[in-house]
Amino acid sequence: MKAVLDGFGVSPDTIDHALELDAMLQAWRRRVQRRELGIMAVRELGLKLDMPKLDVMIAIWAPSNEFKGAGEDETMVATIAARLGIDPSRASRLVTELIAEGYAERAVSQLDARRTIVTLSEKGNAVISAVRNIKYLILGSFLSDWTEEEMEIFTPLLRRFTKWQDEVDATGTTKFRAEIAELRKDLAPYLD
Repeated sequence: MKAVLDGFGVSPDTIDHALELDAMLQAWRRRVQRRELGIMAVRELGLKLDMPKLDVMIAIWAPSNEFKGAGEDETMVATIAARLGIDPSRASRLVTELIAEGYAERAVSQLDARRTIVTLSEKGNAVISAVRNIKYLILGSFLSDWTEEEMEIFTPLLRRFTKWQDEVDATGTTKFRAEIAELRKDLAPYLD
């Protein structure tokens, strides 16, 4: 791996950092996929609620730190699907189940009476508030040992790092067309 990347002009120090970051991100991804914090919060609160439904409830509530500017819009099923990146039919099914369980309600749009919007019920708001409070209690406790200087360094760097995928998506692979062509050529004997 290092030899290939070196051959493409990536510096050895950058390669080492990229490999270390990738290992950390893969471990983090596996933990996030297991939804450890959310599952723990639901369990500790004694809720009978699965993670996809919790996700939909959060998408309905639309906290501005997760969904920029979302709190200003009315929430429809299509809005929930877009916020979560899921199929609209799946979002519709989950919303229907949340309504049946008393976590959400349908209402008529104040902007267009032909549209149906989704809101959280009093029960839904209470659940989201409790779950998020547990999340921030734990995160806040963890970060309380960090100095202000560490936070002032870490937060902007993490924000910057999380945008790397946006750059890849914006440029596609055109920036690395020659390198990808060479890798594809090396792989050709193994493809059908």
